[in-house]
Amino acid sequence: MATQAKKPRRTAERILEVTLELFNRFGEPNVSTTLISAELNISPGNLYYHYPAKDELINSLFDRYEKSLGELLQAADQVRNVEDAWLLFHMLFELIWQYRFLYRDLNDLLSKNRRLETHFQFVLRNKNQAIQAVIAGLVRGGAMKIEPRDIEPVATAMAVVLTYWLSYEYVRDPRRALEPESAGAALMRGAFHVLSLLIPYLEPSQREHLHALVGHYNKN
Repeated sequence: MATQAKKPRRTAERILEVTLELFNRFGEPNVSTTLISAELNISPGNLYYHYPAKDELINSLFDRYEKSLGELLQAADQVRNVEDAWLLFHMLFELIWQYRFLYRDLNDLLSKNRRLETHFQFVLRNKNQAIQAVIAGLVRGGAMKIEPRDIEPVATAMAVVLTYWLSYEYVRDPRRALEPESAGAALMRGAFHVLSLLIPYLEPSQREHLHALVGHYNKN
């Protein structure tokens, strides 16, 4: 009995795993529930039993992303230097990459899914608040100096780059940008260009350390 009780949950989990792979590979608009069923080798009825509509698959994946993002953003309060900030933003880009279909098809998804539209506004607000916390931590740690009035616009610009970086990568190289082999370089570039908005405010040693970090990753 215990094994039978666990099976539906395992099936639902597997459906989400495969759906995420397909969405990331082909883009959400290009993946039908029929394709998902075929990839899983299950009947459409079995898929609909767990997720009666495609939007429920999207919402379930987004919920996972939003939960992981919230946990990761909590680390923003611990940032005190460029290396801390580099690690945080690299981890943020890794999470975005894991759910890259959301960002690849963001405008299309928001236009079709009211729940996603609402929740992505929370995501954007939380990103902005976390980035402001990062800036405040860098100031407290002596890594940078910035006028209080400049913090909000700089944080907003960083949030924009963080949110739309993969779109930029895709436009720059549509055939390869979102392929797994491109991930490392794309994430490194994203993390650097987000943090590059802080370069005018960083202390000289921290500015040099940022460039050194980028150079180290470029060699690997």
